[in-house]
Amino acid sequence: MNLPKKGRKASVLFINRVYPPAHGATGRMVRDLARAFSMNGWDVTVLTCDVKSGKEKDGNIVIKKVKAPVFKKNRTSYLKVWCKLLLSGLFSKRHDLIISLTDPPMLVVAARIIASLKGSRHMHWCQDLYPDLFPVIGVKISSFWERFLNRLNIKSLKSCDRVVVIGRCMARIIMQKGIDAQKIAVIPNWPDKELAKKESYSHFNDAVSIERELEGVDGRPLFVDKEPKFRVLYAGNIGKAHPIETIIDAATMLSLDNPEIEFVFVGESEGHLRLARERARRGLDNIRFLPYQPVSRLKALMESGDIHIITMSDKAAGLLVPCKLYSALAAKRPCVLVGPNNCEIAKIIHDFRAGDVVAHGDAIALANVIRKYRNNGEEWYSAYEGASQAGRIFVPDESIAAWLQRARDVVLGRKKR
Repeated sequence: MNLPKKGRKASVLFINRVYPPAHGATGRMVRDLARAFSMNGWDVTVLTCDVKSGKEKDGNIVIKKVKAPVFKKNRTSYLKVWCKLLLSGLFSKRHDLIISLTDPPMLVVAARIIASLKGSRHMHWCQDLYPDLFPVIGVKISSFWERFLNRLNIKSLKSCDRVVVIGRCMARIIMQKGIDAQKIAVIPNWPDKELAKKESYSHFNDAVSIERELEGVDGRPLFVDKEPKFRVLYAGNIGKAHPIETIIDAATMLSLDNPEIEFVFVGESEGHLRLARERARRGLDNIRFLPYQPVSRLKALMESGDIHIITMSDKAAGLLVPCKLYSALAAKRPCVLVGPNNCEIAKIIHDFRAGDVVAHGDAIALANVIRKYRNNGEEWYSAYEGASQAGRIFVPDESIAAWLQRARDVVLGRKKR
């Protein structure tokens, strides 16, 4: 294993399918982390995908792009991107440290091959746990391939110098697979830095006082309504790991007695298209759609929600941790999780009393929780206080500092801790 010579910059290669301006929370966090590494004296390269191959620069960061013009979430697309990233990594210069993510799935295996042949240290940033997550997102594989990929994944994880997971529930599952606990570090994801720049909007009388100016920096209002609305905000991807049937059923119930309660879904995924069709079928005027918003309007968008709603499949507990939670906490908004009680998000919500957790299929309970925050200012304010406290803890600087420290330890060969 070659370590950086004295006086030479340590170098790091990030590998992930998406990177800004492409949409995706992992790409945004890779950019944040890459910039932090660069500012701390590292030589930084990012290996990613785009419609065209080539190289770009983000300050001192080299962005190396491999061509992947059409991507669909199926086995063929995943395999093509995986192979392209592997080959590009093999033909790239050597780096002291490789940091792999989980898009495409099983990227840890490709990065492990590159690190072994190049003599690099390797840290894996486990955003999602594959192949365990395949059945949850609807990717069908045979039992033979599932066992084979699981053994390959475990072998690769065991060979990593460090495995960074984003939740305690994920750490437990990885340890159950036989990964040395001393290799595992829990570093939470973080909200967009734009949300952490200033104190969130806090001028209100109670939960009912929602008539306010919601503007981006360009002065255009996000919403123009004749009557004030109490907004339930869902911002982000709607994938198969994020079932929304319970939310739709609750919206149907509330449309009759509480037309002032509006559900706002932000994004442009296939799940949004399915939801739009269901909205039309049921004639739900209390569901509104917004496209992805520019960074300049992100803060206004996140604060436009009186409460934020998150959904996660019960089967995904410990296999992923939706980033939506951290954005909601940064905006100091009560959070409602529709999903399992035994996951990282549920634990954070309970620990900080920042909202509620509702089981899938219980639309009546979800409608009642939303009514509670709509009608009871004390309940809303209590959850607001909890979200505010959590938002002061889950901040970009804390997680990024933890990453920098562990990366230095790995490259210098320090004892894991």
